[in-house]
Amino acid sequence: MAGRGGERGRGHSAPAKRPTRVRRTRPAVSVPDPVPVSAPAKNKAAKDNAKRAILGLSTTRRAAVFATVVCALALSVAVPLRTYLSQRSDVQAQEQRQAELRTQVDELERRKAQLADPAQTQIEARKRLRYVMPGETPYMVELPDQAVNPGQGEPAAAPARPGSWYEDLWGSVNGR
Repeated sequence: MAGRGGERGRGHSAPAKRPTRVRRTRPAVSVPDPVPVSAPAKNKAAKDNAKRAILGLSTTRRAAVFATVVCALALSVAVPLRTYLSQRSDVQAQEQRQAELRTQVDELERRKAQLADPAQTQIEARKRLRYVMPGETPYMVELPDQAVNPGQGEPAAAPARPGSWYEDLWGSVNGR
């Protein structure tokens, strides 16, 4: 028995077709015949359709989307901006420190050049270390109200008068 569409020699007939369902989502509406439209009118209509597609949201939803975008931008800019500002102040502080160190280096270089002179070295040794040349007799004059600390070249603080601890305490109370 010859069957339909490729079922040769099997001996049975093709299965019955099921009826297909047709869904209608909208009632059928008659569409009016299109009116011929000029090219500028077509472009304007296309732009209007594009606007409706973009701005199809309600005003509240557009405001919410805009606020979300602004918040996202603010958050994405806030951390790098804070880092930039803190690093800028750190750079200014480091530049100031560098300028101070350059001044100090210049001063030390000048002092090094000054001490390279043997006459200046001799003056410093006599003044600070109290060195004398062979054959010279050193004299140190110490005034009673101005004791000099050796090696410092500056007057020492007046020595505290001896007294017991309770006299010192009573003197501090009386304002002496």
